[in-house]
Amino acid sequence: MEEFLTANFWVAVGQIIMIDILLGGDNAVVIALACRQLPPQLRTKGILWGTAGAIVLRVILIAFALTLLQVPYLKLIGAALLLWIGVKLLAPDDEDGHSHIQSSDKLWAAVKTVIVADLVMSVDNVIAIAGAATGAGGQHQLPLVIFGLLVSIPIIVWGSQWVLKLMDRFPWVVTVGGMLLGWIAGTMAISDPALKAWAPQGVFWSYAMGMGGALLVLGFGMLAKRRASVAN
Repeated sequence: MEEFLTANFWVAVGQIIMIDILLGGDNAVVIALACRQLPPQLRTKGILWGTAGAIVLRVILIAFALTLLQVPYLKLIGAALLLWIGVKLLAPDDEDGHSHIQSSDKLWAAVKTVIVADLVMSVDNVIAIAGAATGAGGQHQLPLVIFGLLVSIPIIVWGSQWVLKLMDRFPWVVTVGGMLLGWIAGTMAISDPALKAWAPQGVFWSYAMGMGGALLVLGFGMLAKRRASVAN
């Protein structure tokens, strides 16, 4: 119980919520598209059941990811993926990834569409959240993940428009989010079981790697954004 009162636990909760808001904005769009042809009286049910199914599936995926991250070298692979996701977040492409989402006028067909689409789109969320949870340490990583998801999912579903407007008005929010992913990537990499035998460990080196990852994402993200603006 004491671990739930530590600073590391609540920092990780905050990281999970921010990750889900930044990387999960598309999920609200998917839900809306999948349920748009439902009769009005069924739309709320479609949203709730689809969201519930997506949450359960994501918890299972993250639990699997938490186990895999204990295998040597997989944290390094996950860290590399997080760096790529962070750079992509700072320099998003203009392609519409939702054109393939099929809506339905049947409740369970719409719910299935929400769950399947969320599964396809959740790889980045799963890796990032698993990385944030491992940073909390202890034996309560999965409860931490569940708590963070339960807090963030309502924000995504019902507050997505507000969040999107906030990010449009304050672009630095997205930049901070991308750097957060870089930070998690750095701290994840240095804690890989394969590196613990010879890489320097401790709070200082964890922070140093986290800062290095954050700056790496910022630098490459700004470079990619500049190149995209020149190309256009």
